[in-house]
Amino acid sequence: MSSSSPALSGSLNARLSVMMFLQYAIWGAWLPFLWSFLSDYRGMGGDEIGYMFAAGAVGAIFGPFLAGQIADRYFSTERFLAVSHLIGALLIWQLATVESFTGFLVFSLVYGLVYSPTLALTNSLAFHHLPDRDRDFGRVRLWGTFGWIVVGIGMGHWLAYGHSPAGLTEEALKLAQVAGKADAFKLSGALGLLMGVYCFTLPHTPPSEQGERNATFEALGEVKRQPLLTLFLLAIPVSCIHQFYFVHTEGFLHAKLNAPAFFETIFGVGGGGFMTIGQMVEVLVLAMIPLVATKISRKSILAVGLAAYALRMALFAYFPDSSTLLLLGVGLHGLCFGCFIFVAFMVVDEETSSDVRASAQNLFNLVIVGIGVIVGSKVAGWVADWADGDYEKLFSVPMWASVACLLALLAAYPSGSRAALDD
Repeated sequence: MSSSSPALSGSLNARLSVMMFLQYAIWGAWLPFLWSFLSDYRGMGGDEIGYMFAAGAVGAIFGPFLAGQIADRYFSTERFLAVSHLIGALLIWQLATVESFTGFLVFSLVYGLVYSPTLALTNSLAFHHLPDRDRDFGRVRLWGTFGWIVVGIGMGHWLAYGHSPAGLTEEALKLAQVAGKADAFKLSGALGLLMGVYCFTLPHTPPSEQGERNATFEALGEVKRQPLLTLFLLAIPVSCIHQFYFVHTEGFLHAKLNAPAFFETIFGVGGGGFMTIGQMVEVLVLAMIPLVATKISRKSILAVGLAAYALRMALFAYFPDSSTLLLLGVGLHGLCFGCFIFVAFMVVDEETSSDVRASAQNLFNLVIVGIGVIVGSKVAGWVADWADGDYEKLFSVPMWASVACLLALLAAYPSGSRAALDD
């Protein structure tokens, strides 16, 4: 985009920022707590929990072939988002009380089909209306991070003050707090209802008038070109590594972190509140992206993200008794997400033509939130069973995988980048 692009209006900035805040608050309300809730309260094993995470990702696989096609060809994006979130709100609320493995799996699967495509479509809607993607997307998308932070800290305090009765033994107190994590699904449902209503007020984003060609197949044709080919291939293992963090970190921090007492007054109890430190750093990283996007190559920024993945897992694996280094590792999440995942979505948008961008975003979402999460969730469960409580073994697996991805990026990703197909 040119530096002469029109300024982003305050009204549009506010409307898209609220959209991002709610979109990621819905997800952040429950995701960090899912493993410990199912393991410590529902009594499920690692392999069973892996199925739950995987079920939630199935929707990202179908998203490109349904949601992307509809939004690119037949149905306005904002209305598709509204209906999806209203249905999703009803589904996620049920997970607070569903006790059986089969029931939880079925609701997770259906919810994933409804919610997962909305992640890419909010990006697509924002890109459609922003005057300059490099300059403007960061300031809008960082509000999604604020949403994740607010609900994470909010749940931490809710567990501290609403589910920590006085006079209990340490074991009974922990059980009460874990049981209270069911409220995370109710919070997500309430936010989903609010988001569904709000989406009807978003800027109109009509389907393309490019004819009846299948947008997904056209997008697949563009993905075959570099740098998208390398980016899509790397996204699968990177998503697996990313999933290790969300599957295991909350319980890991709850067990190993001995932070100063005043930290609990900020983040509450459990590991979910402390995980928001990563999102706080993410805010800073996303704010910096527009400043460096025109000066540093996409390849270099992506490489920083992969190096951060490796360092974070190394800190978890080899320094589990150092609270300072554990918090540093959590903070590195900001670089991991901001420099790789966030920038990768920017690359997808700028390297594809306008009439298939929603489908291209959904294809990348398929890899990041679909295939990668499914594979990563199962691998995380298997590795946890293999590690059997040994954190060095548990986190060294994604650490070495991150190193391998970094080397592959440096070898295969082209140093230059072609211009966007159109604006």
